[in-house]
Amino acid sequence: MPNMSLKKTYMPVQNPNERNKNFKEVALGYNEEQAINEANRCLNCKNKPCSLKCPVSINIPAFIEKIKEKKYEEAYNIIKMSSSLPAVCGRVCPQETQCEGGCVRGIKGESVSIGRLERFVADYNNSKNIKNSYNKIKKNGVNVAIVGSGPSGLSCAGELLKNGFSVTIFEALHKAGGVLIYGIPEFRLPKAIVEKEIENLINLGANIEKNVVIGSTITIDELLKQGFKAVFIGSGAGLPKFMNIKGESLNGVYSANEFLTRINLMKANEEDFATPIYKAKNVAVIGGGNVAMDAARCAKRLGAENVYIIYRRSEKEMPARLEEVEHAKQEGIILKTLCNPVEIHGDERFFVKSVECVEMMLSDPDESGRRRPVEKQNTNFKIDVECVITAIGTSPNPLIKNTTPDLNTKSWGGIIIDSSTGLTSKENVYAGGDAVTGSATVILAMQAGKLAAKAIIEKFSLN
Repeated sequence: MPNMSLKKTYMPVQNPNERNKNFKEVALGYNEEQAINEANRCLNCKNKPCSLKCPVSINIPAFIEKIKEKKYEEAYNIIKMSSSLPAVCGRVCPQETQCEGGCVRGIKGESVSIGRLERFVADYNNSKNIKNSYNKIKKNGVNVAIVGSGPSGLSCAGELLKNGFSVTIFEALHKAGGVLIYGIPEFRLPKAIVEKEIENLINLGANIEKNVVIGSTITIDELLKQGFKAVFIGSGAGLPKFMNIKGESLNGVYSANEFLTRINLMKANEEDFATPIYKAKNVAVIGGGNVAMDAARCAKRLGAENVYIIYRRSEKEMPARLEEVEHAKQEGIILKTLCNPVEIHGDERFFVKSVECVEMMLSDPDESGRRRPVEKQNTNFKIDVECVITAIGTSPNPLIKNTTPDLNTKSWGGIIIDSSTGLTSKENVYAGGDAVTGSATVILAMQAGKLAAKAIIEKFSLN
């Protein structure tokens, strides 16, 4: 029976005043009844506008039809044909601007909750420990090296493994998962979910070598000499950007990368771990993206009484997902929009004591349609804080660039590729994700990994 409700089926979440004190997952997910109810809102459009807006081209109406029929394993297999990380994407993809943005139901109401349904299907199948259907793939004898075990690397690996390639993933850290592990907090993406997705790839035959820093432990050229026919660079963008304002060297100033890595990877939020982190009572986070929201919400959970997000544009222009902004506000995060830091002030011990800001206003839209923030004269003010976290973007670590001759990069470090194949200036070396674009979304990194895998498959299937 079709569900013609104009609103999405509600997904349970933790109470804001409880969840802002713990790191458990905020969104609790659909149960079977809720998932079927939401699936029945799908019109099963023949031209599939939702799939057209999905970066990895999942056959969305087809998997939702299987949910209606309670055939969850079949729904999972449909998703897995296109995506290597369904349980991850169901949680962190910006569906509102992608698949759900193309949903016909969204014209006169709310779009179908595609992300929540993808999460339901993935979690159901992972809980049943259903094995994938690719275990009997015949190997083609071609070895490919993947640099980095983040979303682009895992996506590339998944596609290659399904097509008979042998894959070795080289990870610099002691734990696989890249930004999914060190960057996104537990309350938004539980680590057990990421580990399960990686386990699925290992079951497909992926070999993961940890604590290997490409460019230091071994170079790209050395990988090619060792018998790898192709290399995919998915090393991400781990080099934080700063504002270059006075006071950024004071004690209590963090990059969001460092702050989140100490919590997510090194467990600074848990009493059993000795990882140091400054648990300030008043915290300012600079930036308006998902990383800024993550850092602010983590600071709140570490016990901060006042957490401010300082953003130079208005809330409307914030690049963070609407859901993340709403969750942050519900948890007591204070948005200080249309203002910009100009100096961080310290005390006599060189610890942060305040951040000085200036009010901003938005100019008329430029050629791109975006309104540029402009300072208002003589509007400086201070916010008393003991900790400042900068979340204004990242760029690729220059180590690979500096140790790989003939690898062309942009002035800021992004690797230059052929956008149709992911091929770099170096023969048989491909790249994708944040190492190419700078910090972006998980799903766009996955799309890049899948694109490069397709090019590798086509090239070596012809040889």
